[in-house]
Amino acid sequence: MAGGLFKGRVAVVTGGARGIGLACAARIVADGGRAALWDRDLDRARQSAKELKGAIAVEVDVTRAESIDKALGATEQQLAVPDILIASAGITGPNTTLVQYPVDAWRQVIDINLTGVFLCNRALAPAMAKRGWGRIVNIASVAGKEGNPNASAYSASKAGVIGLTKSLGKELATSGVLVNCVAPAVVKTELFSQMTEQHIQYMLSKIPMNRFGEVGEVAELVAWLASPLCTFSTASVFDLSGGRATY
Repeated sequence: MAGGLFKGRVAVVTGGARGIGLACAARIVADGGRAALWDRDLDRARQSAKELKGAIAVEVDVTRAESIDKALGATEQQLAVPDILIASAGITGPNTTLVQYPVDAWRQVIDINLTGVFLCNRALAPAMAKRGWGRIVNIASVAGKEGNPNASAYSASKAGVIGLTKSLGKELATSGVLVNCVAPAVVKTELFSQMTEQHIQYMLSKIPMNRFGEVGEVAELVAWLASPLCTFSTASVFDLSGGRATY
């Protein structure tokens, strides 16, 4: 991609303090954009923002609409009205069978991974549509297509993100706002600490390329979807799975 592809653009990246979110923010900043790292871990977000010229840290709880509204106000005040949303905030939840899955843990995973994406899309899309240009990229997972055993809440939440993306993309199809999602296979991030080793090895065994994805590989695909180069893709799911994807 040519330098300056994101010049004049402002991106909100949820879960931007680390992992896939941080890699996506770094990719946009490297190509001339500015990024607001929205994260519940403000200290880590500030640390990450210091390393990225053109980035700011904003504290947010994506499960609360009032927190998102406050974060959006801070972003508009410090940068500008966002043109791009990358919804990356998420957790894995425990690895256990559905019948043993704790109800509170289920609700937490759905609240962060699905309701959080809904609330952020809902908050940022109107201004994009009003201006006639915007890009929304939601981070889903191949688990949302195939359903990983012992990860029912995570799989269900990511399937929900896929459905939400397709719905909103169709709603905004003539507005100039394109809405897509990326469905990676397992990517090496700090989320590994939330998973059992058995579950990690199960997911690796499903990848024909026999390796985990890298955050930079996700960031490259997200950057294209978030850029002016993406013009005729919306309401779509883009796999990044090392050959695992079956449809």
